[in-house]
Amino acid sequence: MRETAEGSMSRSRQIGLIAIGFAAAVVVLFGGADVYLRFGHPPVAAVDPSFPMEAQIVHVPMRARIAREMESPPFEGSEQAYEAGAVVYKAQCSQCHGLPGHDVDYTKWMYPRAPQLFKKHSKGNVVGVSDDEPGETYWKVKNGIRLTGMPAFQHILSTEQMWDVTLLLKSADHPMTEITQEKLKN
Repeated sequence: MRETAEGSMSRSRQIGLIAIGFAAAVVVLFGGADVYLRFGHPPVAAVDPSFPMEAQIVHVPMRARIAREMESPPFEGSEQAYEAGAVVYKAQCSQCHGLPGHDVDYTKWMYPRAPQLFKKHSKGNVVGVSDDEPGETYWKVKNGIRLTGMPAFQHILSTEQMWDVTLLLKSADHPMTEITQEKLKN
């Protein structure tokens, strides 16, 4: 009987020590994070290097939300849609995302950089976001992306205008008509 009582006391003491250790670890972890954020040098300037795994921390939930809320285009891409999209793109998007053959220089100093949407990627022949699903690009245009400078256009543009821009960007890796090119010129 005595061994059982001592064994029970020993186990309950171990559980108590584990609980105290866990609580202390939580306090140290959150206290350390608070001290770092208040007195350390977290990356808050655009020229600062990013946190380790920052891109993964941000992109994983964003991709999941886009996948959950992604819509299909209500109409097909057409020359009329591309021309209308070019007008909207030049007025609303080109200041950050550039025009065909004209990158925006100051975006090199933005964090994260605003992608130049009529420029080929460094890897492959993909132009801008032409490899993305139209629903993904539309979601980004409609809702914006927090902490990137990408605004939400759902209260600025009509649904049709947002889809026109989306379909234009989806076709950015294909030749454009002269009329569409003219509407995108500086």
